[in-house]
Amino acid sequence: MSFRERLAEAVAQRGRLCVGIDPHASLLEAWGLTDDAAGLRVFSRRVVEELGTEAAVFKPQVSFYERFGSAGYAVLEETIAALRSAGALVLADAKRGDIGTTMAAYADAWFAEGSPLEADALTVSPYLGFESLRPALDLARERGKGVYILGLTSNPEGASLQHIGGEASVAKAVIDAAAAESRTGGHVGLVIGATTASAAADLGIDLSAVEGSFLTPGLGAQGATPEDLKRSFGNDYAKVLATSSRDVLKHGVREGGMLERFREVSAQL
Repeated sequence: MSFRERLAEAVAQRGRLCVGIDPHASLLEAWGLTDDAAGLRVFSRRVVEELGTEAAVFKPQVSFYERFGSAGYAVLEETIAALRSAGALVLADAKRGDIGTTMAAYADAWFAEGSPLEADALTVSPYLGFESLRPALDLARERGKGVYILGLTSNPEGASLQHIGGEASVAKAVIDAAAAESRTGGHVGLVIGATTASAAADLGIDLSAVEGSFLTPGLGAQGATPEDLKRSFGNDYAKVLATSSRDVLKHGVREGGMLERFREVSAQL
């Protein structure tokens, strides 16, 4: 099955809430865990045990594993394997972007069959030029994987680059290219911040032209609500893969807390 088909099936069965796994130092501390690879392993295992068969998609933030070097990457490999064994899709939030053979190597790391980091989808950055992503786009299509391209991000600094040009903005150029690519087969989606989606209309961007889905970080801790998503995306809401990290994970300090919060938010989407 293609990623598009697997995603549609998973969302139909488990809902559209994607759980971001962001084990930053303060969260490990709040859980009473050590800020090292051992604490990271306990954290990750508990997320999988409590939510692995509940959520359709998980989005591990690679940097929080990478900061512990090879030991952290070993935990990430274990977590990816455990999530996929639980029937969930794994979207690696690595935001990779480079050129030529370097981008091809990134694509191999995350998409090649048998790679210890093999995920179902990957976030990528287009800011070395959209075609710099070609190795990842082509391998994703070949392997039935998904690619999520940074479009309109929710960080405050993003607008200073992405909105340049108004209705001829950098973001519009990226999203128009992603829309064209999404019609050539495979699954090409976009990262559209839950708190910035409304900017699309102001910039003359037609999100409906994109056949892939929209990964929308910012739900919960950054202030966006399910109602905001429905209002901002309108007729394109069916393509939304809503993402929540801290708003779900912070409840892990008590037994069953994450599951309870996950189900509460999921029911609102």
